[in-house]
Amino acid sequence: MNDAVHAAAAAPERGHAPPRAPMLIGVLVVSAFVMILNETILSVALRDLSLDLGISTTTVQWLTSGFLLTMAVVIPTTGFLLERFTARQVFLASLALFSTGTLLSALAPGFGVLMTGRVIQAGGTAVMLPLLMTSVMRLVPAEKRGATMGTIGIVIAVAPALGPTIGGAVLAQLGWRWMFWFVLPLSVAALVLGAVWMRLDSRTRKVPLDVLSVLLSAVGFGGVLYGLASVGESGGGEHAVAPWMPVVVGLVALAVFVARQLRLQRAERALLDLRPVTIRPFLVALILSALLFMCLLGVGSILLPLYLQTVLDTSTFVSGLAVLPGGLVLGLLGRPVGRLYDRVGARPLVIPGALAMAVSLGLFAVLGEGSPLAAVVAIHILLMAGLGLMMTPLMTESLGSLPDHLYSHGSAILSTLQQVAGALGTALFVTVASVSAADSSAGPDATGLRAAFVVAAVIGALALAASLFVGRTPRAAGLPVAATATTGDDADTAAEAETEAGPESDDAPRAAVSGTTPRP
Repeated sequence: MNDAVHAAAAAPERGHAPPRAPMLIGVLVVSAFVMILNETILSVALRDLSLDLGISTTTVQWLTSGFLLTMAVVIPTTGFLLERFTARQVFLASLALFSTGTLLSALAPGFGVLMTGRVIQAGGTAVMLPLLMTSVMRLVPAEKRGATMGTIGIVIAVAPALGPTIGGAVLAQLGWRWMFWFVLPLSVAALVLGAVWMRLDSRTRKVPLDVLSVLLSAVGFGGVLYGLASVGESGGGEHAVAPWMPVVVGLVALAVFVARQLRLQRAERALLDLRPVTIRPFLVALILSALLFMCLLGVGSILLPLYLQTVLDTSTFVSGLAVLPGGLVLGLLGRPVGRLYDRVGARPLVIPGALAMAVSLGLFAVLGEGSPLAAVVAIHILLMAGLGLMMTPLMTESLGSLPDHLYSHGSAILSTLQQVAGALGTALFVTVASVSAADSSAGPDATGLRAAFVVAAVIGALALAASLFVGRTPRAAGLPVAATATTGDDADTAAEAETEAGPESDDAPRAAVSGTTPRP
């Protein structure tokens, strides 16, 4: 029996994916695309929503930041959810939540209900991302993962990039509610499609949910992001609670959360197993992914539409069209870059991508009131090309460096940090743009937005420096990084992780997928 389990688990590594794998991944990709598209579809409507709802720009941006924050709070629980429930159960619950939140947002009479709908939407979206990445790692042979992750890169990167374009087109003809009416039938169709076709074999085990860890995660991420975003409220004026207080509380809660996970993971009871961050390729890719998502969501989806509308005085429709070419470039690069990764590894792709990202962000910082729209579009295309060269290699490199029993937790860590970074970038850049404006009470202007672009350029420079630490050795013969690069400290880490998992762990049979030999 154990031999059969090992053989089945090892099949993807030998290049034999289950016959239904393409269909299952297709269902997941389509569903995730619809859900992630919704993340940024409101970005071009911030000014309209601010006027319609009678609230400030820094408050209305919480419709995006709050969405990302909720995802950051929920995603750490997905490692538990993917072990406790079947993939089908998680999939259906995810889309049901998302569809409910979409309907509520479309019917919202004011900001409070709209924010509630966005939070419910985010709860459903948060579960889908780790499910998608974990399923790919378990269904796709190692030598084909780069190309498949390229498709996922289209979902994760292009959907947010196309959000402003679609949102601008809808807003130009209809009201902001129609952005949700547009998404609702797509999510319901994905739910029906998944109910019919989603049949993914998966094992479950009764893992206890550590409620204290969930609370610590929520307070930690929520405190940091709320404190940062509230700096920009009312142009940086007085607050009932000083912004630094929730930041400090959040950092303390996160420190306690990490300490608790390190203790619980020894007994295989951690809400979020942190052993993946001890593996060097995963850690480097994690840091770069965080910097990348700060700029993808903070600059590409928030700052740029604000600049186009408030400084260049373009319409929402034109500002949406202006970011379309870059979004298309990002999408077109997905699978070709994935195939290149399968052949040459991450380093030859990530470093040029980080350079393009840093240069484009520096060029954004010199834009002004008289800058031509064509120049803005060209710089945005360069930014998206750089991100396209980085995203797929980083996702594949990070998860490919892990043993199979850590896939679900590794994807949860990666997705959590991506969303936290996106929310941090959004809050940081909007805050800088607001407090640096010539008239801070009136919201971001040309001066404030230039200051925000300068901060983004600094982040781009940090990403370029971090890219130099990406491993030099490409994957060989289609084997995962864990099988070809676990030498020195990485080998010690892998051995330690295996020892902590223990031979009696329910996940032990999965070790065959990692490319390592399980202990007898």
